[in-house]
Amino acid sequence: MLKLSEQQELLRKAVRDFVENEIAPIAQKIHDEDTCPVELFKKMAQLGFNGVFVPTRYGGTGLGHIEQAIILEEVGRRSAGFAATLVAHYMGVYAIMNWGSEEQKLKYLPMLCSGAFGGFSITEPGGGSDFAGQKATGQLVDGDWVLNGRKCFITNSHCMGVNVMNVNTGKDAKGRPQISVFIIEGSAPGHTPGRKEKKAGLRGSYTGEVILNNVRLPQSNLLGQLGDGAKISLGTLGVMGRGGTAAVAVGILRACLEESVKFAKERIIYGKPLSKLANIQFLIAQNRTDYEAARLLTYNAMGMKDADLPNTAEISMAKFFAAEAAVNAAKRTMDLMGGYGLVADYPVSRYLLDAMGTIPCCGTSHIMQVIIAGEELRK
Repeated sequence: MLKLSEQQELLRKAVRDFVENEIAPIAQKIHDEDTCPVELFKKMAQLGFNGVFVPTRYGGTGLGHIEQAIILEEVGRRSAGFAATLVAHYMGVYAIMNWGSEEQKLKYLPMLCSGAFGGFSITEPGGGSDFAGQKATGQLVDGDWVLNGRKCFITNSHCMGVNVMNVNTGKDAKGRPQISVFIIEGSAPGHTPGRKEKKAGLRGSYTGEVILNNVRLPQSNLLGQLGDGAKISLGTLGVMGRGGTAAVAVGILRACLEESVKFAKERIIYGKPLSKLANIQFLIAQNRTDYEAARLLTYNAMGMKDADLPNTAEISMAKFFAAEAAVNAAKRTMDLMGGYGLVADYPVSRYLLDAMGTIPCCGTSHIMQVIIAGEELRK
């Protein structure tokens, strides 16, 4: 049984109140228009949501990763697209918090906790999984790093205040590509958004290109050491990206469960509520079971992170199961609703598109299965 502390339940209530008052009324609008509600992001910062796991000395709330999952589930329940904005933000925050120097933490974490959008830029047109094949470059010129290249499918691309960016900085001692990580402020000359993608799902977050055109940075903007790109990127993706996406998918599952129950109770057919039919109850039972299973997997994985326990397989299982289950629950709920499932006045078609969007985020279901199997086979 998963039992949250009194403090965690109070946090959930605070997040839910904010979501119901601020996000729910415009959720369909931001999906239809595919815009990111920037002012709401800043309001969340004032409530401590944007730096929930950041120590208080850096401007954060000083809580943990279970609390992060609570926030993402509640936001994802009403707007998975806007929740994706928060996941990408958390990735940038996490990378700086775990691999940044004290000077970098003192400079950037308070900015990120107080309303600046964070981001994490890995993917390039050549393929998101081809990590060593990245073409964006960083070269030392007169004591500064000069960055050039292009990233794609970057969440928060058009509103980023602080970008954590991977580039190729040459060859290592063994002649292999040396991928390194830099912190770039969004307003840095030469750091500009490119094309904004028109997405089917997870709308409400900006996703697009980030262009580097002779971006000049001091050496103090290197995150970690030269060649730390794999360690920082995979570490960030593994916890923040996949764990965060799993929590968003849990929110979608919760939304599907609530919508299926609400519609089944209100829809009258042959003189009685749809909920009286056994086959409808079967669908609701499956929605409830999938929600609970995904929630337990996700919160267990994030709790292991809070306890500083290895959790690579657990986070991969949570992300794999929650994303796939969210797609199935949305489809199941549309089936339950019949023709009404296709009517835009109901949010369930949005849930399906959003759920499908969680599958490729931060590693596809196939990649998650490879990780899970690899961990098991090594035992």
